[in-house]
Amino acid sequence: MNIRGKILEIANANKKFTVTDVLRYLDDKVSRQYISRLINELVAEKKLIKAGSTRKAAYSLPKNVLALGNKIKKRIKNKNLQEHKILEIITAGAPFILKLKDNVRSIFDYAFSEMLNNAIEHSGSKEIEVEAEKRGHLLTFQIRDFGVGVFRNVIKKRNLKSEFEAMQDLLKGKTTTAPKAHTGEGIFFTSKIADVFILDSFGFRMKVDNQLPDVFFEKTKYLAKGTKVTFSVALTSRKHLNDIFKHFQSNSENYAFDKTEIQIKLFTIGTVHISRSQARRVLAGLEKFKTVILDFERVPMIGQAFADEIFRVFNNKHPKITFVPINMSESVEFMVKRAMADR
Repeated sequence: MNIRGKILEIANANKKFTVTDVLRYLDDKVSRQYISRLINELVAEKKLIKAGSTRKAAYSLPKNVLALGNKIKKRIKNKNLQEHKILEIITAGAPFILKLKDNVRSIFDYAFSEMLNNAIEHSGSKEIEVEAEKRGHLLTFQIRDFGVGVFRNVIKKRNLKSEFEAMQDLLKGKTTTAPKAHTGEGIFFTSKIADVFILDSFGFRMKVDNQLPDVFFEKTKYLAKGTKVTFSVALTSRKHLNDIFKHFQSNSENYAFDKTEIQIKLFTIGTVHISRSQARRVLAGLEKFKTVILDFERVPMIGQAFADEIFRVFNNKHPKITFVPINMSESVEFMVKRAMADR
């Protein structure tokens, strides 16, 4: 009996099947172990696709891969975890990932690995939940830990005053609670490559919507302990990781992440940009960059002290840093030019 052939017959007749289905078809004339070995050979030869593990595994022909399901969710113990190993498990259990366009697959692999690494190394959580799903025209994933919380962790390590200040710093890039081991690029670049990127932690939310584009800081009713990352990108996205990386390089030849973009409107809550202390919050950490784009969209005016602190005082201390102000109103442009003229 050509059992391999019989297995492929079953695969052709059914969009998906299990080892038990094959045993039933063959009237249990061969062992489960033998059937499993033959099926695994067909998987290795890419004649079949596998989803799941052990006795819950299901199989299909490559053309029927979507029949294996559009969602996978796992809860794993945070002990000696390696993000690339978990990514392999998720990919094996969610074959729809294999059907992604190359650029979207690269985005998923990068973003998922970076956010999982954060949970593994920074959260202090004993367990981590991971979930990936094809939802309509979107590819989404969530990574949830039950640890210290991303905003609280940044507040503590950087001596900040609030969750909103932590959000501000995270969006600058190069913000990390473990500078000897990490560059602080993960959240920054993941938030830039997503269509929508959300961090929820202890009742606070940072939402980056690159389709609008806009950024939102808010309090929420989601009070669960730890951090939940939600990431989504269109299955048809034309974004490429390299384009995002290049956008934040001052010089394409040195491959350094030395350029950032700051939305000034995010550095005030219910007031205007007047004081030097507000300007110093904007400037905190920017000495690590060579080029800083300052986006004044939806900032109707700034004070003389605010402009002076950025464009004269800080620039005189760090003359190698180039500030590029954009989207200025007439009032803002007047203050900026006035401060720059006094250098």
